Amino acid sequence: MEYRALGKSGLRVSVLTMGTMTFGGTGPFAHVGSTGVDEARRQVDRCLDAGINLIDTADVYSAGMSEEILGEVLKGRRDDVLIATKVRMTMGPGPNDAGLSRHHIISGCEASLRRLGTDHIDLYQVHEWDGHTPLEETLEALDLLVRSGKVRYVGTSNYSAWHLMKALGIADLRGLPRFVSQQIYYSLQAREAEYELIPAAVDQGLGVLVWSPLAGGLLSGKYRRGVQPSSGRQLTEWNEPPVYDQDRLYDIVDVLVAIGEEHGVSAAQVALAYLLRKPAVTSLVIGARTEEQLADNLAAADLKLSDEEIERLDAASAPPLIYPYWHQARTAKDRLSPADLTLLKPYV
Repeated sequence: MEYRALGKSGLRVSVLTMGTMTFGGTGPFAHVGSTGVDEARRQVDRCLDAGINLIDTADVYSAGMSEEILGEVLKGRRDDVLIATKVRMTMGPGPNDAGLSRHHIISGCEASLRRLGTDHIDLYQVHEWDGHTPLEETLEALDLLVRSGKVRYVGTSNYSAWHLMKALGIADLRGLPRFVSQQIYYSLQAREAEYELIPAAVDQGLGVLVWSPLAGGLLSGKYRRGVQPSSGRQLTEWNEPPVYDQDRLYDIVDVLVAIGEEHGVSAAQVALAYLLRKPAVTSLVIGARTEEQLADNLAAADLKLSDEEIERLDAASAPPLIYPYWHQARTAKDRLSPADLTLLKPYV
């Protein structure tokens, strides 16, 4: 297993992170999975044996059950692994049971600590933007948690680039904790993160954790043109990620399957190995309904794709250059930074 620095921090994390959204299986998360304690223990054992050192969860996953199950499974070996969790989503009926206010962040952290059965969270991530709470209040609450020792590092998830840069600017100006990472959706099925979020990560030295790197199973190889799979998340009411161009998706999967056959591996492994070659990407959050899926995903850490194979996948999945990027590719190519080139290099 390869380990990479999480942004500019001194923390090193495995290139694959274990995701636990399948733990519990209550409410809408039943569409994702319903992993109980025994199966969760087997999956955690397999991940730790493979060298994974970061497990990601969130308070909202199955209304706290994911954290509870993870805490139970990690009893007696908490120090063997890093735990990342999140705060922001609705956790109750009250007017202060959601958001990124000082009240909700601190109470949310205390509740997560109890469910996880630990005295600290290694990476505490704001799960989504809160446009009603001043960023100063959010960052000051995170600062309090870091200073108290209850949180080691802070990160963000699902922010737009301007949200991210505003937060980093306030943190630098006020001497508050700086986000070391962002957890974002990024896959061959949807490379919109390359417009601004990946360049921002390169420019600001942020680590990138990728959620749903297989696009909710769409890139597993079982969704093909003219083929109806018998099972899978996409056949349920869970509609993340959205698909805007099904023909393009099938074209991408065709290339994944072809490259996988050349290596004797699954399309899923190829899709994961592709992302691990992308700038700023630190780790891919993988989750599985079955041990067989998990074992297959874990093998992606050892798969090395050639430059020619990366180019084939790039060509099949390239996002169109929206403004102002097509203009920059034409008129600013003499003065592009390394961050700019993460998107524009193929066009200049």
